[in-house]
Amino acid sequence: MNELFDITALELAAMIRRREVSSREVVAAHLARIEQVNPAINAVTVVLADEAMAAAAAADATEPVGALHGVPITVKENIDVAGSATTEALAAFADNVASVDAAIVARLRAAGAIPIGRTNLPEVGLRSDTSNAFRGRTANPWNLALTPGGSSGGEGAAIASRMSPLGLGNDIGGSLRSPAYCNGIVGLRPTMHRVPTTSTQPPFDGPLCGQMMATDGPMARSVADVSLALALLNGADPNDPLSVDVAIDRGPITRRVAAIASNSFDGPNHPAVIQGLRRAADALTADGWEIEEIELPEFRQVFDVWNRLMADDLHGLLAALGPLLDPRLVENLTGHITAADAHGMPPGGAFIERRRLMRVWTEMFARYPVVVTPVFPDPPRPSDTDLTEGFPFLVRVLQYLTPAPLLGLPALALPTGLIDGIPTGVQIHADRWNDAWCIQAGAAVERQLGTLPIPTGL
Repeated sequence: MNELFDITALELAAMIRRREVSSREVVAAHLARIEQVNPAINAVTVVLADEAMAAAAAADATEPVGALHGVPITVKENIDVAGSATTEALAAFADNVASVDAAIVARLRAAGAIPIGRTNLPEVGLRSDTSNAFRGRTANPWNLALTPGGSSGGEGAAIASRMSPLGLGNDIGGSLRSPAYCNGIVGLRPTMHRVPTTSTQPPFDGPLCGQMMATDGPMARSVADVSLALALLNGADPNDPLSVDVAIDRGPITRRVAAIASNSFDGPNHPAVIQGLRRAADALTADGWEIEEIELPEFRQVFDVWNRLMADDLHGLLAALGPLLDPRLVENLTGHITAADAHGMPPGGAFIERRRLMRVWTEMFARYPVVVTPVFPDPPRPSDTDLTEGFPFLVRVLQYLTPAPLLGLPALALPTGLIDGIPTGVQIHADRWNDAWCIQAGAAVERQLGTLPIPTGL
């Protein structure tokens, strides 16, 4: 039998239901794994060992209560877990202990899941890497010198290195999909407002760009685990008045056509990225899909509108938290603002452009039910590259990540194998509410290419 820490969440749940293994054994195996590998990777910031073992003992003493009964999970440290601090990776917030779970944590607990740890992120989640002065740097388990992505990089590294089978993160500019790519796991950004966002920490409702573009979502090592998590997380919550009830099942795809888009507005994509994209296309073809190559419509304009909306709210964030942040991060965020101002688009114009671009992309999805793109245009870069190379690097690395948040789309990132020992992968987009189509196409790719093993050396 595989080590318990190397088994997917769905498989662990089935084993616990059949009494083949106890929840205490499963939780203990993951806690031991954290103790073994976390010192080198620094993905888990807080270990909830006592609470987790008590919950596991309670799970073993009862009949299964849900689809994740007795299964451990980890949670990014900007999502509320009752009794644990929601730090946003800032020492100033170390005492911001949540009184209740965020809605998504409560939903996984109701399904039987057991939080065993909190995971690292960059300061206030606004980097494509994961490092901060309070918790330190998270390393990529495939190569400790490389970025694990951001901002859910701690979650991605924890899952890839088998410290957790399933976790929760969030995404306003790729923060679920970037770490999935860098660490070789699966990350799903759901359709905006499908999954509720709630917080016990002020500001309770957050800035406008977050209300429009930020969503929580699941991360795991298999498409099936992410699909299960989405089913548990889906639906409205009264504490998030923008969240809605929309069924995940949208019926079968009427035309099994996948568009492959690799056009970049910032120089050619790296050969490894193109190879990963071709693997996905070949996998879909083998599964019976038709493949067409297209160019993403108004691709640069999508990024510029996303940046305009983000920049409008960065003014307030820097005024409130600027003195608490790394000066290099402040400089980069100021670069966002400067670039947005130079573009000349008034704030009101960005909202109008957003709606128009949503219509343009919906027209594309009417022809191509799913659209497959790179996640990054390059393989994962060394840690802190986002700070040392500044805003031009962010433009390059974020270009494929910004359409989904700006337009409210679902997007699934998943691996397509290893190249030179480093994960490569793709992301699969669909129109709003068609999350299931992303999952369907992602499952087809995974059936052909499989999931990734434990990183070498771990």
